[in-house]
Amino acid sequence: MSRQISALWKSLRSPRRLILIAGPCVIESERLCLRVAESLRRACHKLGVTYIFKASFDKANRTSGASFRGPGLEAGLKILASVRTKAGVPVLTDVHSEAQVTAAAEIVDILQIPAFLCRQTDLIQAAARAGRIVNLKKGQFLSPAEMGQVVKKATEAGGDKILVTERGTTFGYNNLVADMRSIPILRRLGFPVFL
Repeated sequence: MSRQISALWKSLRSPRRLILIAGPCVIESERLCLRVAESLRRACHKLGVTYIFKASFDKANRTSGASFRGPGLEAGLKILASVRTKAGVPVLTDVHSEAQVTAAAEIVDILQIPAFLCRQTDLIQAAARAGRIVNLKKGQFLSPAEMGQVVKKATEAGGDKILVTERGTTFGYNNLVADMRSIPILRRLGFPVFL
């Protein structure tokens, strides 16, 4: 898998390559995940776009405790492994704990730190040490400059394949603003920036 990770990382570092990270927010079924992955893979191939499938086995940050969170770690990782093999695409998923990092790193290409967990030092360091690409999502409560400390946690733990995702900034109740001025600030951190 390390050869595949290296090839994917090279593609992600290309400054002129369009990249799409997409899929269902949460895994609902293997059938749906495969349909989405295969359809987007075909469309992206036609357009010359690098495609990465994204779905979460557990959406632990739902507003309501009664909301559907996904199939859980074991069942979810089986589905993600199936998507990776059958659809032939790289796979990204959220991780919320160090134990999830260890299990997910055996299956997926990219480990994603959710925006609400971007300050969790142990989680970031575990993901950085896992040997996978790590996508650090900017918390809506952080300025772009403050993401420098998040990236530093990952690099100090040995992470050298890092993505940074802009998630906007909260300005009061229910006002989430994606400020495009943050993109050049985040780019100064030295890693690819995604929206």
